[in-house]
Amino acid sequence: MAAVKVDESEDLNQNDELHEVKAVENDAVDQEECGEQSKKKKKKRKKKKNNAEGEAGETVECDEQVEAVANEVEAVKLNGDAESSSQKAPEGEDGGDGAEGENKKKKKRNKKKKGGGAGGGTGKQQTVPPSIPIVELFDEGAYPVGEICDYPPVNDGRTAKNRVLTEEMKVMDESQSHLYEDMRIAAEAHRQTRQYMKSIIKPGMTMFNICEELESTARKLIKENGLDAGLAFPTGCSLNHCAAHYTPNAGDPTVLGYDDVCKIDFGTHINGHLVDCAFTLTFNPKYDQLLAAVKDATNTGIRAAGIDVRLCDVGEQIQEVMESYEVELDGKTYQVKPIRNLNGHSVGQYRIHAGKTVPIVKGGEATRMEEGEVYAIETFGSTGKGHVHDDMETSHYMKNFEVGHVPLRLAKSKQLLNVINQNFGTLAFCRRWLDRLGQTKYLMGLKNLCDVGILDPYPPLCDQKGCYTAQFEHTIILRPTCKEVVTRGDDY
Repeated sequence: MAAVKVDESEDLNQNDELHEVKAVENDAVDQEECGEQSKKKKKKRKKKKNNAEGEAGETVECDEQVEAVANEVEAVKLNGDAESSSQKAPEGEDGGDGAEGENKKKKKRNKKKKGGGAGGGTGKQQTVPPSIPIVELFDEGAYPVGEICDYPPVNDGRTAKNRVLTEEMKVMDESQSHLYEDMRIAAEAHRQTRQYMKSIIKPGMTMFNICEELESTARKLIKENGLDAGLAFPTGCSLNHCAAHYTPNAGDPTVLGYDDVCKIDFGTHINGHLVDCAFTLTFNPKYDQLLAAVKDATNTGIRAAGIDVRLCDVGEQIQEVMESYEVELDGKTYQVKPIRNLNGHSVGQYRIHAGKTVPIVKGGEATRMEEGEVYAIETFGSTGKGHVHDDMETSHYMKNFEVGHVPLRLAKSKQLLNVINQNFGTLAFCRRWLDRLGQTKYLMGLKNLCDVGILDPYPPLCDQKGCYTAQFEHTIILRPTCKEVVTRGDDY
């Protein structure tokens, strides 16, 4: 409307100018008829007349410009009205597409604000091999969120589905945002590390080099900083009948073969808020059904888990799914069996096993999952007996979370314990990591710390020789409003 007001004032000024021109013309005619003016006055009047005619011509041009501007303003106004009416039109009527287009524009703007993706909101792109820390790839608070799931109904009629709409639950959820943010950083470091390692692991590589490369990459992405950020436990790379807790010690010559089934299990943490996630790597397609069985079982356990769900009910559903698969190897058919003495577990801050176990067979504990807990849902499938035992040389160790002060006599044990407290705390570690810190001749000290109960050894866990085992694992958060599979990725 402001533009319209300016145009009207111009019209008034131009009309006044036209009246003046006509008055000048009438005076000139009267003066010519009377013939009383001198030639000088005639020349002046003629000059005035010419000037007036020029001004009149300019006035006509101004009128035409004013009229054109007015027409443009009117057209813009009509178009604006048409657009506004189309935006107000409900879906299914004329103009619905316009409103939908506007909504799409808003969504695009929101996506730009949120950031996300490998480059995050900072404009940086990850290198190959990965070397830029996750905290530098994303804007603070814009770290990728895991898979969001509803809670399942419980057999006794209780359900947590409506929590997502409850204001009280939203406030409680927001109060734990710092914990979720730490775990999302750790999860993104895990996703990018495993994506890179899957692209480079090939038959013929030594297991030692595989673990060293993986851990080096993960340390860069998590931006290792003492106990504030780093690896949550040593990289497991158990082969074939060995199901868990194997990582090579110094001098181990084991080489990955084409027919091997390799379980890659590693974790990362920020401020002790850790993620535990694993997958199985094969090169021979004959193992595809074995991997499919274990992956399906893990996803079943994730779907079954939730607030107020009994742990034994989760295990029963996992077993039912896994045992429905068969795998044919070298002309012989095997039913895939869950390894009954391996379990998932709850996770705490700086504590990989926080007290609760998630069985993968029926008949476990009837303890219920609770709001705010974090769980590692992992399943193991085997073509053997479905039962593991300790075997081979120990590589994994972890400080007992419950142990108090224990007096030590050996000076080497005291020195080694100080190193463990400063670098690992209550997180698991391995002999390779002690070597990396420059520790030597520490085996006697390790044994002494285990004998007095300060450390717990975790030897490799193996089924019968000649069989094959597989593993898949994800970390989930039982948030007040929903269940978040924080380590979920495009790969599994």
